[in-house]
Amino acid sequence: MLRLAKFAAAMVLLGLAATQANAETIRFAVTSEPYAPFTYKNPAGKWVGFEIDFINALVAHIPGAKLELKETAWDGLIPALQAKKFDAIVASMSITDEREKVIAFSLPYYQTPASLIGPKDQKFSTDSASLKGKTIGVQTATIHANYVEKTLKDVVTLKLYNTQDEANADLAAGRLDAVIADAPVLDEFLKGDSAKNLELKGTFPLGDPMWGNGAGVGMRKGDTKLIKQINDGIRALYKDGTFAKMEKKYFTYEIGTPPKD
Repeated sequence: MLRLAKFAAAMVLLGLAATQANAETIRFAVTSEPYAPFTYKNPAGKWVGFEIDFINALVAHIPGAKLELKETAWDGLIPALQAKKFDAIVASMSITDEREKVIAFSLPYYQTPASLIGPKDQKFSTDSASLKGKTIGVQTATIHANYVEKTLKDVVTLKLYNTQDEANADLAAGRLDAVIADAPVLDEFLKGDSAKNLELKGTFPLGDPMWGNGAGVGMRKGDTKLIKQINDGIRALYKDGTFAKMEKKYFTYEIGTPPKD
C-alpha cells in the first residue's frame, strides 16, 4: 500500500514537471520609460499600471502560458521584436499603416484621443491658426510626432524627445509652449505639482487615419499561432468582464474597443 502511495505521488510530480516543461513562455516587452497610467514602476521598483494588468490578464486567458516581462526603449521596440529578443509589444503602440508594413498587430485593445496641454496664461487650442509660432514637444517615433510633422510643420516648431517625461518636464520649465500626447497620460501629468501652471487646451477628435486604429499588441508577422492566442485572449477579456474591471481601476471614462468579430 505504501509503495502504491509513493508511486502515485511520483506520478503526480512527474505530471507536474511535464506540465511545467510544456508551459509556453510568452515574452512581453514594455517601454523602459515610464508612461503612467499605462506602464510605470512603483517605489519598490515593480512594474505597475493598466497595461501591466492587461498583460497579466491576457496571459491568464491563454491556456498553459507563462509570462516573462522585458523592457526596451520606445524607439528600439520594433527592431528588438524583429530580432526575436521578445515575442510581443504592449506599449500603447497605435496600429498604423506604416507600422503594419513591418509587424503584425492584434485586435485593438484600447483607443484614446490625443490631447494638447500648455500654460494657463496662454490662450490657444488645437486649431492650427491658434498654434502659429508655438514650439510643441512630442515623443519621437509616435503618431503625435507624425501628426505635427505632417499637419503643423509650416505652423509650429517641433521639438522631439526620447521620452514623454522629458517633454513634460520642458513644458513645466517653460521651454515649450505645448505638448501633444495620449489624453490619459497628460491627464495623469496634470495632476502633479509640476503641472500646477498648466492646463488642457483641447483634445483632437478621433477619426483621422493619422491617429491610427487604436493600440494593439505588436508581434512578428510570421507568428500566426501567437497572433491567434492574443486575439482570442483579448476577446475573452471583453467577454468575461475582465477588461471593464481594469478600465474602471484606472480611468473615469471608457477606453475599450470591444472586438466586433
